[in-house]
Amino acid sequence: MANQDDNRRLEERTLAFAAEIVRFAGLIRKSEVALVVVRQLVRSGTAIGANYREANRAESREDFIHKTAIALKEAAETEYWLDLCSRVELGDAERLATLRQESTELLAIFTTINRRAKGR
Repeated sequence: MANQDDNRRLEERTLAFAAEIVRFAGLIRKSEVALVVVRQLVRSGTAIGANYREANRAESREDFIHKTAIALKEAAETEYWLDLCSRVELGDAERLATLRQESTELLAIFTTINRRAKGR
């Protein structure tokens, strides 16, 4: 597991990402279809940091592994919803590109954290 400074930095990074997801979603022109996508994006995009924060307060190694695995799954789901937004041209393209890049990086980070925690 990483040191406390690294943990705090990643907690802040995931919180900043969640805030950007919320801002991005708030600017999307509302339609019935867009609302479905936006809800899913906001749910998964904000869950990454929430689950990582819980992982840092885990009661055991197994609990840490479980909670980082959830953060990893949420990061993968967020990447999916952002890819869908890109494909159907939903939202500001420039902001979307930045979010997609950050999503990809977070997915890689949580993949590494989870693998290391499992000892692989």
